[in-house]
Amino acid sequence: MSTALARPLLLDLEAFARVTGVHPQLIGRFVALGLLEPARVSGGRLWFAYDDVATVARIQRLRAAFSLNYAAVGLVIDLLDRLAAQETALRTRHLGDRTWT
Repeated sequence: MSTALARPLLLDLEAFARVTGVHPQLIGRFVALGLLEPARVSGGRLWFAYDDVATVARIQRLRAAFSLNYAAVGLVIDLLDRLAAQETALRTRHLGDRTWT
């Protein structure tokens, strides 16, 4: 078990949009579609974890590579995550306690 030494870095909507290079309205659309799940602090402001930057990059890559709309991108991300979980479970079941590199 590990303990965090500092609070996780949270970015407000404007800072998050600046870091990702995406317009704040498009970030809002991602939130509305459920592609991003920001934290909401009192006052209703959106706060994003720094890990969400990678999620936005993934959304943009999938949209560019496959010419999908954003709703379809959400479905593809969900399916890719499920496949990764299944592969991890399968690998764990076959290897047991052994690790491979």
